[in-house]
Amino acid sequence: MRKTLGIFGGTFDPVHIGHLRMALEIKQQLHLDEMRLVPCYLPPHRPAPGATAAQRLAMLTIALRDCAELGLDERELQRNRPSYTYDTLCELRAELGEQASLCLCMGMDSFATLDTWHNWGQLLQLAHIIVVARPGWFLPESGVMAELLQMHRNNAEVIPQQAAGAIVVLEQRLLPISATDIRAQVQAGNSPRFLVSDGVWNYIRDQQLYQ
Repeated sequence: MRKTLGIFGGTFDPVHIGHLRMALEIKQQLHLDEMRLVPCYLPPHRPAPGATAAQRLAMLTIALRDCAELGLDERELQRNRPSYTYDTLCELRAELGEQASLCLCMGMDSFATLDTWHNWGQLLQLAHIIVVARPGWFLPESGVMAELLQMHRNNAEVIPQQAAGAIVVLEQRLLPISATDIRAQVQAGNSPRFLVSDGVWNYIRDQQLYQ
């Protein structure tokens, strides 16, 4: 049987229940063997995170403590340089071999700007791309990404059959939660409880993050 692995990257600044629910639903919808959350060290296309790499890793560890269905991959934090998804997929492909099915999971907003990513044209040679609809975002209807979608869109049944090369669009019951809003709430002196796990909220308070 071909191993199927989902990769869900981000800054996770902080990790919230929207991240966790999306990752879990993708794993279940696609019947993946494994789903890993991959926190980046330094995102190339957005401002530096408000929490340090160690703090973001600690929050993820706390959030995943009671969820055996989701794993944590620390490789990008260990590079101490801007995090490129291409590098991560190359490493995973070398580790798992050519037969494993790799699934790079992202929201519609990330997919719409994929052509700005490092070596973006080679990502489909390394993995499938799983695109999840997000409120307020729509699939591109023109331009480079629309052409890529037209060429490579397929259904989820292709994932256990091929190691890479397909774009699969998923519909989910998305929770309208953002890390940006959570940081703003904390800065304003409000509680983000129930948007993040209790353990993560306790850690944010203990470390006095986002104030």
